[in-house]
Parts: sequence; structure tokens; C-alpha cells
Amino acid sequence: MPRVVSVYFPFLAVDRIRRRTCDALPADKPLVVIARSGSKRWISAADPTALKLGLRVGMPASKAQAMVADLLVIDAGPTDDASALWRLALWTLRHYSPVVAVDGVDGLVMDTDGADHLHGGEELLLSGLVNRMRSHGLTARAAIADTWGAAHALARLRAAETTIVPGGDVTKAVIDLPIVALRLAAETIQGLRVLGIDTVGQLAAMPRAPLALRFGPEPARRLDQMFGRVAEPIEPIRTPDLVEVSKNFAEPIGAPETIARYVHRLVEQLAARLAQEGLGALRCDLIIHRVDNTRQHLRAGLAKPVRDPARLSKLLCDRIESIAPGFGIEKLAVVAILTEPLAERQVASSLIEEAVADITPLVDILGNRGHRLFRVAPVASDVPERSVRRISAAAPDIGQAWAAKWPRPSRLLANPERIEVIALLPDQPPAVFTWRGKRRKVMRADGPERIFGEWWLRPREFQAVRDYFVVEDELGERYWVYRAGDGVDPETGSHLWFLHGVFG
Repeated sequence: MPRVVSVYFPFLAVDRIRRRTCDALPADKPLVVIARSGSKRWISAADPTALKLGLRVGMPASKAQAMVADLLVIDAGPTDDASALWRLALWTLRHYSPVVAVDGVDGLVMDTDGADHLHGGEELLLSGLVNRMRSHGLTARAAIADTWGAAHALARLRAAETTIVPGGDVTKAVIDLPIVALRLAAETIQGLRVLGIDTVGQLAAMPRAPLALRFGPEPARRLDQMFGRVAEPIEPIRTPDLVEVSKNFAEPIGAPETIARYVHRLVEQLAARLAQEGLGALRCDLIIHRVDNTRQHLRAGLAKPVRDPARLSKLLCDRIESIAPGFGIEKLAVVAILTEPLAERQVASSLIEEAVADITPLVDILGNRGHRLFRVAPVASDVPERSVRRISAAAPDIGQAWAAKWPRPSRLLANPERIEVIALLPDQPPAVFTWRGKRRKVMRADGPERIFGEWWLRPREFQAVRDYFVVEDELGERYWVYRAGDGVDPETGSHLWFLHGVFG
């Protein structure tokens, strides 16, 4: 079943103005955007500060200025807002989903089927999307559900930044929502409220015939779309710069081997087009058009630009078993949704230089199967947990290395774990320690290695120290343990013991 994400920008107009003006507008003063029609002026958007002061969208501008003396007033720019939303849709298309469309004047909708695995699942996809929007000065709320209608309603009516509705739970999630969630005309909503219908559940319980007689077919259609009884396809945005090839079939196809054969042919055509333009694909989408007017999508991400047909075909066909052809497929399309320049490179002779193994094909295969791949790189810090950072699995060598003065464990715990220890202070290693409920006798030990706090980062580390020991128990297992403090002065640490790593 497809999964639909709705992204809502509640303050798009004011966020855009704040970003454009930077420091020109005081951040602590309320801001409203004023729309005009003839001599009539009203609030079309307001920031959170203005809303807290009692201002509302639709309120006359003169009344708002009378209520708030230091109100910042900016004329509306609906064309600029629409342009900003379109740019956001293009960015989301390239980075998150093969199918993205503009949803009204304040949101986006996208089908994440076949793409959410590239972001670690639905929860990480939504949180990452909202956080990236926030880093660019945009307030966003996102919801994911089985239908466009449900996701649209929950993103706008729930206060949470992210909302995830489990598959099959749409009815339970929307039944108590107000009827404004159904995207009906204002006069229809007003008429339903006159009849005492305030929630989606109340409207769903109404007989269809009298409802259609009074309000037409729209309320029933919106209900069916929200509950998934009627399909609501998303027509994805497209731009002329996208490199796309497609194949229409006179007779629908459905066998996996047939699909794979045509995918190979389309990828070869795509690679030829990319070569003509000097580009390589970083993200490639396979779009499946079925005869029942529904689509399915598969996205393949790559660590670096590629236009090798064999490699692209393998990534797309690797998940071909997830394609549900239904009553048949009438069209296949392959799109290079994100590209970068890719120049031809002369292959050096093996007599001149040694060939370097390229691991990016393996990285691409594992990454497209949902694995979160990364490498660890050194950081200039003596504190062990600060001396590493994650980088992309295919990132180039950063040219730094760890200092090899003392041995380091192959496995460093994310957080040091408290252990119970019997040891002589101040300089002796543990004689016995208990970790995770198991008592271990120390047979050999090496140390101490003293590590000082980084006082230039935090003043409270000015006197802090740790004394590390490599210890080996009676089973030959080796551990990296430390005492917080020098064993004498309480100002240097708590003198408690911790286990920080395990040697392989």
C-alpha cells in the first residue's frame, strides 16, 4: 500500500519574508502579511507572536493595527509565495521522493513508496525533513498516512511536528477530526455545521443519498478519498532539465523477467542521454504506470555520479520483486532525478600506478537495501568519545589519523557504563570489577593512561582527569576501564569507575 506524506508550512509567507529581510526586521516584533482587494485590506498570514496577541488570518488590517501598536505590516506577495513553494517541491523531489506535488498554497504532498528506505524509514524521513526545513528558517509540520486526505488533514490539525499513522489505521486517526479536514468549500462546511455535523465521523455516519441531494457529490468523494475507498493519484511535478526515458506498451506486461528486460533497455537509453549532456545520475527513479491508473515507484540512490547502464540496472532491478503489477503495467519510465557533471577519465596503465579498488558499487547496493552506511574518521581530541565522527561511506580520505601512543579498543561504547571495582588508590588497576551483573577477576593490567579534560571547551573540565587501564580477566577478555579523577583530589572527578570499551 502506498504511503503519502503531507508537509504543511503554517507560516510560509512570514518565514519567507524573515529569510529575505534577514536582520532588517526586528525578530521580537509581531509580523503580519496584508492582502488587498480594492479598498479592503485583511491579514493573509501572521507569525506566532502576532497570533499569541489575538490577531487572526482574515481579520481586517485596521483592527489589527489598532490592537497592536508596534505591529510590523508587510504587503502580501502571493506570486513570490507560490514560487518559493515550487522551489521547495523541486528540492523535495530530488532529495526525498520520486512523486512530489504542490498541495494548495501552503503545503506539499509526496508518495514515499519505494524511497523511504533511503532515509532509514518513515520516522527518520519525517524528522529529517522537518529539521532540514527548520535549519533554513522554515516552520514545517509533516504527517504520513495511507491516503493523501488523511495526511493532509493530520499535518494541518495536529500540533505535533511529525505524525505517523500506522498502515490500516486511517479511520481511527481521522474519525474525530473537524470537517474542515475534508478540503470542502467554505459554504459546504457552513451548511454541514448548520445541520449539527462537526466531525468526520458524524459526516461518515450520514446517509449518502440525502447528503448528495443537498450538497452534491463532493462530501462523499472527499470522505472516500480520505478513507482510501477512492484513489487520489498525485501528479508529480516535472521540469525540462530532468533526463527521462519511457516506454508505452500496446499490451500490459507483468512478469518480473519482462519488467527487468525493459528496465535494462530504458537504462541504456538514459545512460546515452546522460553521456550526451556530460552528466551522471545521483538518484534514479523507476516509475511504473499500471492500467488501473495507479503508479508505483522505486528509487535508487548512488554515492557518486554514475551513468554505467549495468550498475544502474542492477540497482533498479534489485528490488523488482516489490513491484505489484496488478492488472498489468502499461508504461515504464526511468528518470535521473538528481544529476551532477561527470567528465570522462583516462584509465591509467597498471604499469604506472596501482589500481585502487572502488567500493562505491557495494555501498550503493547495501544503501538501497535500507542499510545506514558510514565510516568513522578521526577528530583532533584526546577525549575518546570526541575523537571520532561519522562520515559518508564513500567520502574521500580526510588526511587525518589517530595518534597511536596507547592501544585503543575495537569497540568503543557510546556511553561509558558504570562498574563496581575493588582497587587500591590512587594508581593501582582494578583487582576485581563487576559489569552488567557479572563479576570478573583481573589477571593482567596495563596503565594508567591519564587523559585531561578539555578546559577550553567547558570550564568545568579545567581540573577533570581520567585514568584509563587495559585489563584482562580470567577468560582472556580485555576491557578498557577508567577511574574518574586522580584518586586523591575530589575536584578532579567522582572517583567512580566506568567501562568504556572492549578489545576484539
